[in-house]
Amino acid sequence: MSYSDFTLRDLQKKFGIKNRVEHLFKKFEPLIPSDWLKLTLNKTTQLPSRSEKSKSETIVFPILVELRDRNNNFITIYSGDNLTADEKSGLKGECDFIITKDTGTFDINYPIMQMVEAKKNDIEIGIPQCAAQMVGAKIYNEKNDTKLEYIYGCVTTGDEWLFLKLGSELIIDKRKYFSNELGELLAVFQNIVDQYKQLEYND
Repeated sequence: MSYSDFTLRDLQKKFGIKNRVEHLFKKFEPLIPSDWLKLTLNKTTQLPSRSEKSKSETIVFPILVELRDRNNNFITIYSGDNLTADEKSGLKGECDFIITKDTGTFDINYPIMQMVEAKKNDIEIGIPQCAAQMVGAKIYNEKNDTKLEYIYGCVTTGDEWLFLKLGSELIIDKRKYFSNELGELLAVFQNIVDQYKQLEYND
């Protein structure tokens, strides 16, 4: 068993994690994308994007790089890496993207957000996998003496983006964001990073 094999029911049975749907974020003032991001997306979205891999390279990754630049490299991005949190319980496998606090280490350290590329262009299919990876990130952090109150997740087709938040339960956002709402999408990502910055400040 690996992350992609989990269902939301499995997560409730194995780890006692219930889920509910609600609005995760208030309405944010849209951020203005950099000229670099606008130019990059303008060029890459003209290319054929028939696969999840293609969309991750042409749409998702540039947006994540923009987020890293906006935050003076507070975060770093791992793509296609394995995260083994608890092999016996099946919390293992390859992750599309792992966003972590940048600690300057080679190994994955301090995961704060998991991202899953939705298969078959269907957001709902990716929710259980993303949720399982979020549970894995939480356990991984705890084993490395990093106890976070919550972990964020995101499932994306490249065009649609759905956010999740894992604390004592899993919250699935009622709202989906779209790549043509780039300013709002960046504002949501920025809010998430700001929350982790605040946690660091309080520590």
